[in-house]
Amino acid sequence: MATRKAGGTAKNLRDSNPQYLGTKLYDGQIAQPGSIIVRQRGTKILAGQNVRTGKDHTLFAVAPGKVKFGTKRKAHFNGKTITKKVVHIVSE
Repeated sequence: MATRKAGGTAKNLRDSNPQYLGTKLYDGQIAQPGSIIVRQRGTKILAGQNVRTGKDHTLFAVAPGKVKFGTKRKAHFNGKTITKKVVHIVSE
């Protein structure tokens, strides 16, 4: 005979690490080559001048300078015009 009652399994005890998404450098701050500007899922913010996109849509600087945010009007796939945010690195 069992001396301890059978215990069930717990399915909700595992947890994943946070992703730390968001803007890392804001408008007017100084960026060095390789500095991460925005970590994002999908292209919510587009890469502008002196900025490149990583494989996980991370935006990073390729030249030294100041971070500058702006907007750009883009034609959507259905012909509708939308406004997207764009980030540039402007050399001093």
